[in-house]
Amino acid sequence: MPTNVFLLALAAGLISATVFASATTGAFLLRIILFLLTPLSLYLTGLGLGPIAAAIAAITATVGVLLFANPLAAEVYAVSTALPAVICTRLALLSREVDGEREWYPIGRIAVTAAIFSGVFAALALLMMGGNVETLTKLLRTVIEAFVKNELSQIPGAPEIGPAEIDQITQSTLFSLPWALGLLAMGTILLNLWLAGRITLASGRLQRPWPDLSMFSMPGGATFVLLIAIALSFVGGLAGLISAGIAAPFTLAFALVGLALIHSLTRGSQWRTFILTAVYVGVLFVPHIGLLLALTGLAETVFRYRSAGKPPEASS
Repeated sequence: MPTNVFLLALAAGLISATVFASATTGAFLLRIILFLLTPLSLYLTGLGLGPIAAAIAAITATVGVLLFANPLAAEVYAVSTALPAVICTRLALLSREVDGEREWYPIGRIAVTAAIFSGVFAALALLMMGGNVETLTKLLRTVIEAFVKNELSQIPGAPEIGPAEIDQITQSTLFSLPWALGLLAMGTILLNLWLAGRITLASGRLQRPWPDLSMFSMPGGATFVLLIAIALSFVGGLAGLISAGIAAPFTLAFALVGLALIHSLTRGSQWRTFILTAVYVGVLFVPHIGLLLALTGLAETVFRYRSAGKPPEASS
């Protein structure tokens, strides 16, 4: 490996570790942005310099987090940030010759890999926060009570929240927590992979052609994983919460398939800009639109409307 590539990989790892450490301090919004962009330098290294450089950067970053923080933080970083960056960028650069043409590793399978990593992260996070539902519930209640006492009470005109309301908020948070963890992990991986791809493409260092994201699709087997995970999320207990954490990233992946389908079907339409704007704005403010996109993505995966060249027909 050339010395300059090795040094760039080391620098990328140190940058990621520094951003990770910086995400623990400062204003809340700034911390969120830094957390989301923590792995960006690793993805840039993987797509621009190759998988070996990405591995060097990931190891450097993990060691840096170990020195900046503690072993537990380093383990979480390795599983949730470093390893997905190395594997996903490696898969993005895989290709083979088919009938004299270069075929690249499908984007949908990369999304499945990202969803698996995200599900594992959600499961590990739930296990670390509490090995059972009772412990996790007590932890969430303590956090909510502290927020109500120390933060909400300082806001003028804030409503009074008693023990009964805290119990309701705790149960609601317990239900939504695994979904939030899975979606956050999946969103972070896909956001950084996309950003790194656009940056390396603009710099001329992207080692593969830019894919047509309007043709993004998921392998059929992912449908069964999602449906089984959703079914198991209703069994209750820690197993149900972990299943929800696995279902969340796959749901996001299928929602992206639904979004890609809309992009594909509106090509050439004079209403394209209006439709896409309405969908994107709606996703930000109406969560149920995301669910509708996921259902659309499931239907596309099963029936392959784009391949048939026709939009989905309304059921009677």
